[in-house]
Order: sequence, then C-alpha cells, then structure tokens
Amino acid sequence: MGGFFGAVSQRDVTLDIFFGVDYHSHLGTRRGGMILYDREEGFQRQIHSIENTPFRTKFEKDLADFRGCSGIGCISDTDPQPLLVRSHLGLYAITTVGIINNAEELVERYFSDHGHQFMAMSSGKVNSTELAAALINQKDDLVSGILHAQEVIDGSITLLILTEEGQIIAARDRMGRLPVLIGKNHQGHCVSFESFACHKIGYEVDYELGPREIVRIRPEGYETLSPAAEQMKICAFLWTYYGYPNSNYEGVNVEVMRCRNGAIMAREERRRGTLPAVDCVAGVPDSGVPHAIGYANESHMPFARPFVKYTPTWPRSFMPASQEVRSQVAKMKQIPVPELIQGKRLLFVDDSIVRGTQLRETVEFLYESGAKEVHMRSACPPIMYSCKYLNFSRGNSDMDLLARRVVQELEGDGGQEHLAEYADASTGRGQCLLKRICEKLGFDSLGYQSLEGLLEAIGIDREKVCTYCWTGDE
Repeated sequence: MGGFFGAVSQRDVTLDIFFGVDYHSHLGTRRGGMILYDREEGFQRQIHSIENTPFRTKFEKDLADFRGCSGIGCISDTDPQPLLVRSHLGLYAITTVGIINNAEELVERYFSDHGHQFMAMSSGKVNSTELAAALINQKDDLVSGILHAQEVIDGSITLLILTEEGQIIAARDRMGRLPVLIGKNHQGHCVSFESFACHKIGYEVDYELGPREIVRIRPEGYETLSPAAEQMKICAFLWTYYGYPNSNYEGVNVEVMRCRNGAIMAREERRRGTLPAVDCVAGVPDSGVPHAIGYANESHMPFARPFVKYTPTWPRSFMPASQEVRSQVAKMKQIPVPELIQGKRLLFVDDSIVRGTQLRETVEFLYESGAKEVHMRSACPPIMYSCKYLNFSRGNSDMDLLARRVVQELEGDGGQEHLAEYADASTGRGQCLLKRICEKLGFDSLGYQSLEGLLEAIGIDREKVCTYCWTGDE
C-alpha cells in the first residue's frame, strides 16, 4: 500500500508535511519521502528507507534543511518517491499510490522507439511513479496527462503533483478505490489519504474527491480541473483492515464500521444457532479488536484480551527481510495473560484470513499457553483472489491465499470453478472449506463474515464498493 500528505499555506508547512506523512506510517514499511518548495531555494527533497526505522525517526534530522510554504510527502511500500521530474510541462514533484499491472506493456507501447531510460528497481521492475510521470508528460498539460495515464494504466493510480508555482494537483484514481481528502484552516489547505491526519495537524476536512476527479489546491482555496466520474469502486479493506480506526471514508468511520461488522456476525450466528459456548471473545490485535468488541456486545459474551502485542521495539512483524526472522518476531511480540488463557474456551475475531501463516502460529501459541478451545472468526469472507488494483493481498499467485490452496487440496483444478460455493458457508462445499481450514490451523470452529454482512456494515451503496478479492467481480 502507501499513503501521502501535502499542504499549501501562507506559512511554512515543513512540520505539517512531516507529521502528516508520519500519520500514514501504518500504510507502508519500505520507504518514506518529503519534498518542499520555496520560492528562493526551490525544491528540497529527501527519501529514506524506513524498513528498520520509523519515518519520524529517519526524517527528524532532516527538518532543519527543509523550508517552504508548499510540499508533499509519502509512505511507500514500493518505489522511492516523491520524484522530481523535468519535462516540457515544467519542473514538478510527483508521488503516487496504486499499482500498474501492465508496466512492461506500456513501456513497450509508448517508449520503446524513443530511447527513454527508466530507473530500475532492485526487483528489476520499472519505478511505477516514474512511469506515471512519463505517461503524463506525453500530453500538453498536466490534467490531460493525468487523464491519459489513468486511462491506459491497468490497475490504479492516485497521485499528488507539486508544481513550480507552489501549487498541488491531486488526482483520485479512475474508480475511486482509494480516498483523497482536502482539509482547510485559516492559512491554507492540505490534502491527505487519511482524514485524521488533517484533524491532528489543525485542518478541518472540507472536501472528498470523487473518482477520477482532479483538483488544484492553493493556499486560498481549491478548484476542480476535471470533474468526478459517477462510477466508484472504493476498496472494502479500507474499513476491514488497513484504514486507521479514526479515519472516515465516504462518510463512514472505520472503528464504527468494525464494531458494527462484528455485531452483524454475532447476530447472524445467533440466528443460525451456531454461537459457540465460550468464556470470552477477543480480537487478534490490533485491527481485529473492534470487530471482536462488536461481536462480544451483540452475543452478550464477555470481551477480554488474553494476549497483547509488545510493540515498543517490534512495531511491525513484517519488517525483517527473512521470513524466519519475521515469524520469530511475530512470536516474540505475543505476550500472554495466563489467567485469561489457561483452561479457557476462547473465541477470536481477526480482520481477515489471507495466507494463514501467522494465524496458525498464534493458535499454537494459545494452546501452548493452556487454552482449552480456540474458535476463530474472520471479519470478512474467504479471500479467493489476489488484489489486482492495489498492493494488498498480493502474492506470486492466487494459490498463496489460504482459501484457494484449500480448495485445490479438496477438489483439484475442478474446484476452482466452484469458488463462489466454497465462499458460502451455507453450501456443502463451504462447509468442507471450513472443516479443512479448522484441521489445518487447529481451530475448534471457524466462521467467516458473509459478503452481505460486510456490505451492511459498511453501509454505502454496494455498487460503489470493490469486492474483487472475494468474488472476482470487476
């Protein structure tokens, strides 16, 4: 994933950019970047690796070197950015969030005959932000270029551009899969992925871009340069997993949605008569906790925290390059509360079950700590398809996903034609999926939130929500 923050003001915005970007650290773990513009000093930029050091720590020493009344910054899980681009459109900085699935095709189609050189990543792939800029530069102005890039890119691209005039141009991706919000105060405006970042830095959220919309932002105000499209497919995982609890997307708060989602799961289990008898309900920290609170409140079973995460020195278990080290760190972070585990029947709610590796280790840890029973609930349906629009739940193949692997084990290649049945717990195939995953991961029972229940919890028009990773429907 990734996130960004920008600001234009009548005053220096260095600290706004610094803290605004830092508030997006939950969206990425690889690189961070800041670029400021000052009329006298021009552009000033820094990019750092944040794989082993948080953004705030890495960039704090650079603050004295930054100055400007406009700037943008980003957290990136992919490319080094923001980039500084010189073209016939002028000198500008650009940062992007999204994914370009057809990068090689675009390079071949538009640039193979022009001697264009692209910066290669360590993976050998083209820097997607640089490619987006090259596509933009094919047109006679930035707006036409952005629309062109969005049209030809297979995937998604949401971006911020900082111009030589100290203005920000913000563009939400063509289908509105990710949010872009504009905040204001008495001296200027900001633009952000996360709404709470605006609030904490002293801005009031004033506007949310629509799908495909392009907006120019100045200290004194903002204006739409290209109107929003009607069709939207915002990512449902914003609410279930990677959005921050106090953020709002399309008017729906993340924490409120998660609590409501857990309550809907419990309501439907009670209706079916499948609520297990347990001593307490708990969330897999951290994003599973509000789902679990909703489940506990609706089921009238006590909520507890049988284990907590130790995060002062290990904030992210997925930072180390080695899978062996990542797994060990994940184990080291889990600190049990023996009095709440030993001899207890526990029901855990997690935000999702993707590959299942860490969840299996968590269950083993609970039984080793003396748990009598471990029941598991997923706050979303079985993930059947790797995301093709964002850098989330992506792997080398769909077979990296636990549900798909289990379907293959149960029925071979033929089972891939019945994924909808396997995702539906009311069918025979759905029950077989649940049983096999329980056997593999050691659960005493397993339940998934239904797609209908998830959409009810989000509460906006279902046609506006992307559910590709569960249904494969585009």
